[in-house]
Amino acid sequence: MTQRSYEPTPARRVAFLGLGVMGHPMAGHLARAGHHVTVYNRTAAKAQAWAAEFGGRCAPTPREAAANAEFVFACVGNDDDLRAVTTGADGAFAGMATGAVFVDHTTASAEVARELHAAALARGLHFVDAPVSGGQAGAVNGALTVMCGGDAAPFDAMKPVALAFARAVTRIGDSGAGQLAKMVNQVAIAGLVQGLSEAIAFGQRAGLDMPLVLDVIGKGAAQSWQMDNRGKTMLDDKFEFGFAVDWMRKDLGLVLDEARHNGAQLPVTALVDQFYAEVQAMGGRRWDTSSLIRRLKR
Repeated sequence: MTQRSYEPTPARRVAFLGLGVMGHPMAGHLARAGHHVTVYNRTAAKAQAWAAEFGGRCAPTPREAAANAEFVFACVGNDDDLRAVTTGADGAFAGMATGAVFVDHTTASAEVARELHAAALARGLHFVDAPVSGGQAGAVNGALTVMCGGDAAPFDAMKPVALAFARAVTRIGDSGAGQLAKMVNQVAIAGLVQGLSEAIAFGQRAGLDMPLVLDVIGKGAAQSWQMDNRGKTMLDDKFEFGFAVDWMRKDLGLVLDEARHNGAQLPVTALVDQFYAEVQAMGGRRWDTSSLIRRLKR
């Protein structure tokens, strides 16, 4: 995991639930920043390995991990996974002290964010939906962008702690606004990746020196994070890294479901979602999202 410097902040008692490719390094940054971290993971061996690496504690249930924590962070798979670690007899809410803050970094629905925000308030707790952008590399490097929804006071309290693994932590609005902002992010990325895929495939068919072309147009209006970080690997047909196609399809499913409710028209997003389904059928479920270009080379 990348070493980085941390802004001085008082040591806090925190829990982290979910130690996947994002959660493992995020929790690690909290520990390295000096916070007292207890972790939980559905597969206990991962929690034990994390504790051995970073010197924190692990707990057998979300409730026990959250006991005495001022802030409980989570990064799990989907709405149902989030409900599983928050509610019920062994859920984090049952173990959290009055006034504690639950911070959810899962990319989930705005609906579940509002649901759990209300459930937390009923228990005297706080809930902030806080999905992230920056992918695995951002988590490892402690450089994530965090988009938050929820009440201002708990957001202000948790922000200095979250900056251990983030470069920007911003409150967008009320409960659910963080998840909606993440959906905006994914809509923009989906269109960018498809456009870049078509541009590269077109240039290759035309016989151009594409590394040179990308270098040239990357200094102009076509420049993007996707071009800078994925253009060369797309040319090299390398996709065994980064944000997986399966995860993008999950996210776009949330986007399209929300659009059906709010009336937004997303024809390009819906089309790109189907293109990703084709990549899945090609065996690319765990390929990076830039693998969209594979469709165009068949």
